Amino acid sequence: MGIRWIVPVLFMSLAGFFSQAQQEKEPVINRTEPALIRSFLENQQKSRIDDLVFGKLERLGIAPADFCTDAVFVRRAYLDVIGTLPTTQEARRFLLDRNLNKRAVLIDELLERDEFADYWAMKWSNLLRIKAEFPINLWPNAVQAYHRWIRTSIHENKPYDRFVREMLTANGSNFRDPPVNFYRAVQGNEPQTIAQAVALTFMGSRAENWETGRLEKMSVFFSQLSYKSTGEWKEEIVAFDPGKAITPSSEDETILAFFPDGTRTRLSPGLDPRNIFSDWLIDPENPWFTKNIANRIWYWLLGHGIIHEPDDIRPDNPPVNPHLLAYLEQELIKAQYDLKHLFRLILNSRTYQLSCIPKTDSPQARANFAYYPLRRLEAEVLIDALNQITGTTEKYSSAIPEPFTFIPENQRSIALADGSITSPFLELFGRPSRDTGLESERNNSPTASQRLHMLNSSHIQRKIEQSARLRKLMESKTGIHEITNTLYLMILSRYPREEEQKIIQAYSQSGVVKGREAMIDLIWALINSTEFLYRH
Repeated sequence: MGIRWIVPVLFMSLAGFFSQAQQEKEPVINRTEPALIRSFLENQQKSRIDDLVFGKLERLGIAPADFCTDAVFVRRAYLDVIGTLPTTQEARRFLLDRNLNKRAVLIDELLERDEFADYWAMKWSNLLRIKAEFPINLWPNAVQAYHRWIRTSIHENKPYDRFVREMLTANGSNFRDPPVNFYRAVQGNEPQTIAQAVALTFMGSRAENWETGRLEKMSVFFSQLSYKSTGEWKEEIVAFDPGKAITPSSEDETILAFFPDGTRTRLSPGLDPRNIFSDWLIDPENPWFTKNIANRIWYWLLGHGIIHEPDDIRPDNPPVNPHLLAYLEQELIKAQYDLKHLFRLILNSRTYQLSCIPKTDSPQARANFAYYPLRRLEAEVLIDALNQITGTTEKYSSAIPEPFTFIPENQRSIALADGSITSPFLELFGRPSRDTGLESERNNSPTASQRLHMLNSSHIQRKIEQSARLRKLMESKTGIHEITNTLYLMILSRYPREEEQKIIQAYSQSGVVKGREAMIDLIWALINSTEFLYRH
């Protein structure tokens, strides 16, 4: 392999060392603009979220981390809100902006970007099991229609209660009436299987662990669905069928059904019971509905649920901060289930904008949000970031033939509709299979194979060494210093520190490698650093 394969490891260690050392030494104040950062902190008022989080931390005797720097924030916000790295120009513009309200301005801008709809449609596609092939079998036409409906709903900021109700009460063709695919994207059409998926997705509850009979009683609401094929291949009509007989509960011909909270209701013949269940579910007084989505959004943005795991809400798994969760629920109800309102509250809070470096080793610090938790980038976000940096594309494949699975060359992974369309990179880095709808289906734990792929694979090597974008940058006559600045902004969304510049300058002038080769080694080092591979 040669000694050049060792060089990136040296650079990776140095970049990681200086990154951590600088943050520990100066976690809040930037060397270049101390007065500006201090003014910003004074301008950044604590929110109700912060009162509740910091109040709990004070009672526990846990000091919260310091405020994150602008360079950390811009990268974090882009990745968390739109699943996309800031470009060199975007990072530079934010870092040079002297507006004290620039973080709030950036948050508003990101929430309106097209990538916001792409990224959160991906999140919902994982929960809703959007996949063309076994074991879900939606078929590509239905997948495309369902994903398009979800993405459009997010783009239009459809109220969450309406979004859920449209799915649960849908009737029609799986090709032409997209939300009806909720009933096809489960591993079976038995009423109990459907009820279990509803409980998991919209209540955050694992119905398989309920006491005997509770799931069966809830499943009555979904027992009058019919599934009929049409003349078009793989098309299916899913609809309420009043002719499906259910044994009446008494002589008055009504049917007794039970909600998950034990409340009972009578179902009249000829009326779709899913409407009654949906009305109960999305009612603001429902003990699960608002709590589930508020907790899930908090988990998505901060890496740890107020109730953890986010899809395991049960009496013996209480929220770590009940008042915080109650506040988020109340805000969502007051905002008429505008999910972006909740995003803004969380993203603008000091709690979200804390550094990732904790001030204590207490195991309670993470659970009580004393710092921003380090999390590895998702497989889709990581490959998109690599493609953005290098100006390259990725090849995807599926067991289903084209044209149903044709993917344009510039397709981004976060915008893939179909879970059965994949790549070796996505498989290796833990993309969820979309079989169960559980958050835990994504495997984000690093492995030796992943490290070797990033450091020593021809796949990554081709992206770097054959990149026209990087070649143009390295052949420019701006000098090593400016090229280094651009590479750091492009990959890490920050400027290199003085110590890093000195090391790179010395390495490029050492005579061991030529200037362009030194820059290629630097790129290898930066994309293999924890600073690049993790949210921080």
